[in-house]
Amino acid sequence: MRQRRWIELLSGYDCEIRYHPGKANVVADALSRKEREKPLRVRSLVITDHKDLMQQILEAQVESLEEGNV
Repeated sequence: MRQRRWIELLSGYDCEIRYHPGKANVVADALSRKEREKPLRVRSLVITDHKDLMQQILEAQVESLEEGNV
């Protein structure tokens, strides 16, 4: 069932799909055997609050719409 959906999806493209037996497909085999690393976790986060950021954005938008910049 899943393969049929993939065939339908790929039928609109000009491509050639080749089957590689497991022993010949060393790249996929190496990736499937790759050890998974533990994800890193964030222990602290610094956020800088720019109170005038919205004003700077508005000014930049107005400036970009001026006659000389369009």
